[in-house]
Amino acid sequence: MHPTIILKKKVAGLDEARLAEFVVRATRIVGLRGTVTVLITGNSEIRSLNSRFRGKNLSTDVLSFPAPGFARGFSGDVVVSVHMAARNGRRLGHSVADEIRVLVLHGILHLAGYDHESDHGEMAGKEEGLRTRLGLPAGLIERSAEPAPRRKQMSRVRQARSRA
Repeated sequence: MHPTIILKKKVAGLDEARLAEFVVRATRIVGLRGTVTVLITGNSEIRSLNSRFRGKNLSTDVLSFPAPGFARGFSGDVVVSVHMAARNGRRLGHSVADEIRVLVLHGILHLAGYDHESDHGEMAGKEEGLRTRLGLPAGLIERSAEPAPRRKQMSRVRQARSRA
């Protein structure tokens, strides 16, 4: 199985060959059989796809399109927004290339039939284990479950001193 990789946007530290190697490894570990196509594009194209196929007229970080059951040898498509990946990577302190791999893994799990919106944590657990195995930073589902960073609060001792 050799994936088709389309990089419409350049990403530092990531080229077609490296991403193809990652996709082969991830699909093999997940047990997904069949070719996968991965498109790395910008916000306008992913927004258009999201609107056309999901009825949501907004950009998103990753979309997956499983192949119909009769399409033997083809598992589906994964589309990632490089702009959203860059924003997420900056916010989370890792590279855009790593964030793209996190998002591609998330899409591959959807192609394999996982659905975090209805599986009571099964996909989240699977993704977390795979991220560790593949050497990736925090995953999409795990990040959305994390509480927002809290501001530093003054200790009670410092608060008492400042009042004095």
